[in-house]
Amino acid sequence: MTASAENLYGADDLTHLEGLEAVRKRPGMYIGSTDSRGVNHLFTEIVDNSTDEGVAGHATKIVVTLHADGSVEVDDDGRGIPTGTHGKSGLSGVELVLTRLHAGGKFGGSGYKASGGLHGVGASAVNALSLRLDVTVKRDGKVHEMSFRRGVPGIFDGPGPRAKFTPKSGLRFVRKMKRGESTGTTIRYWHDARYFEKGAALDPEQVRMKLRNTAFLVPGVTYVLRTATDSTINEETFHYPNGLVDMVEFLAPAGDRPVCDTQLITGEGTYRENAADANGVMQSNVERRAEVEIALRWGTGYERTVECFTNTIRNIHGGTHRKGFERGLVRAVHDAISKTRGLLKPKEEPPILDDVCEGLTAVVHVRIPEPQFTSQTKDELSTAGITKVVQGLVEKHIKAWAEHRRTRAEVKTVLQKIVDASRVRLAQKQQKDAARRKTALEGAAMPPKLVDCRSTGVSRSELFLVEGDSALGSARLARVSEYQALLPLRGKILNVQKANLSEALKNAEIASIVQVLGAGTGRTFDISSMRYGRVILMADADVDGSHIRTLLITLFARYMRPVITEGRLYAAMPPLHKIVTKGRKPETHYTYTEREMEAKVAELERSGKQVVKPVPRFKGLGEMDADELWETTMNPATRSVRRITLDDVDAAEATLELLMGEKVEPRRKWLITSAERVNQAAIDI
Repeated sequence: MTASAENLYGADDLTHLEGLEAVRKRPGMYIGSTDSRGVNHLFTEIVDNSTDEGVAGHATKIVVTLHADGSVEVDDDGRGIPTGTHGKSGLSGVELVLTRLHAGGKFGGSGYKASGGLHGVGASAVNALSLRLDVTVKRDGKVHEMSFRRGVPGIFDGPGPRAKFTPKSGLRFVRKMKRGESTGTTIRYWHDARYFEKGAALDPEQVRMKLRNTAFLVPGVTYVLRTATDSTINEETFHYPNGLVDMVEFLAPAGDRPVCDTQLITGEGTYRENAADANGVMQSNVERRAEVEIALRWGTGYERTVECFTNTIRNIHGGTHRKGFERGLVRAVHDAISKTRGLLKPKEEPPILDDVCEGLTAVVHVRIPEPQFTSQTKDELSTAGITKVVQGLVEKHIKAWAEHRRTRAEVKTVLQKIVDASRVRLAQKQQKDAARRKTALEGAAMPPKLVDCRSTGVSRSELFLVEGDSALGSARLARVSEYQALLPLRGKILNVQKANLSEALKNAEIASIVQVLGAGTGRTFDISSMRYGRVILMADADVDGSHIRTLLITLFARYMRPVITEGRLYAAMPPLHKIVTKGRKPETHYTYTEREMEAKVAELERSGKQVVKPVPRFKGLGEMDADELWETTMNPATRSVRRITLDDVDAAEATLELLMGEKVEPRRKWLITSAERVNQAAIDI
């Protein structure tokens, strides 16, 4: 076989994108999208840098101007971008920040304690995607200027992005600062439409909302929005001295009367995570300090409004801080209800999160060093340690509020509202159950034991098939209700390799799975109709759990095979052991086999650490608390899951028939011939 010229593939075919070229080649990777949201994100990156100066106490006023020619200007009275020469690169601080990815004062230096601009690609990404960007820096008694065209430094011979451009590196000294003139940075940019979809444009309302939200979060800074037209300039000022309390009042639905005073929860806490030191070496168990500020109140209405922020950055999808807030709120409310006589009747179900949050307006803001997000757009916080910090502060405050004699009356009003919401929900559920038609299985309503998620986006949602009701209890507390759904299974399902489709659907657990997925079975299975992006099998790490996983995999392979072929079926890998060291800074390690546990214990003891013995062994998922289950099995950032694949269809069919089919003799022979491969010492009896 001879390869044609078109098919040759060598080292010269590999592409290495340097500097800002990577941003221009794949802008969506850096700004989230190339539609109007991407254009809005350019503004967000620039104004967030100015806000960081305000948070650090160096800026008091930030002015944003939307010019008539489509350009955006952001001016602050902060310290100004450093203009000195950077030792390693030989560039001025201004050119370094605006032309190099992952450059800035937010990577472990002393420039900022907590910052929203963590990734260091914001300002440089804006520069790369702009026809023109002008920066003016007032610092150290001097005024400097610099201009760029698509990230390349140089000089324009006139105003606007169409002026003649001559590439030239270096800052331009303009003049000395006047007496009393404030320091600061001014950036004006014209985004390049060629990198965005047709019609993509900056949304002034999004700009207004961004400035208003940030003014609530940073009460010491005044934000001014100037919208310029050909003849006039409209100006709006945003300044809220009461911070989050003002924000809660603003966010509360119109006509929603408060049933309690706005509660302000503030405090600090520490958590540990793995992080790189100043030399880039990864260190374990680095202590972090978090600052938390939360404002909340309940109203007479039914709407829930919860806004989450990290270092002033809005997290549209919430994240780990919201999870801690919701978990702490539910636990504290349950505790308060249990201590208040006459609220719940005997055997009455306690309220769930939806009941607690009915009529709630809340803002959660955390300030943490080097936050972790799920993407550059920072829509969701993924720093795991902040969950416990927020949860602890919320529980402590709500408990004190509920027990204080001066607030006991309003607390009882809130608790009664929550209990009433729970009763209404249960009554509506009973009405729906009574009205359900018991006809076609796939057209029936969802099984009552399904704990569904709130997200309507299929790609992000996950369905956990959970072994047993005991594991369901921990999983319910551990999950992110935004996108993680739970379906408990009782015992082992029918072995469908020995049954036809009609017999399979008579099995209650299989029927529930088919109902919940909503995509049919067999020839009529339509994966485009499936209600979840991923299905995760969550069974115990023992023999019974392995058998349950095998039966479920057989079900999907035979009657819902596209779930496997599309790579959307996973098996969770829960640990068997939890190793904890003694001392003031205990470490926690999870292991998955007896041999791995013994090796890890020996390794820790050789390093001089004492291990708590005997090492506890998880007999099942139900033995884990919510935090352990989240960290090891449900947190997308830390969990271990195994994707179920089907590379060789014929071989898979033969294996399923051999191991799960009706014929016993072939299976018996296979067991006998395979016995020699078993490692007797590794058998966990």
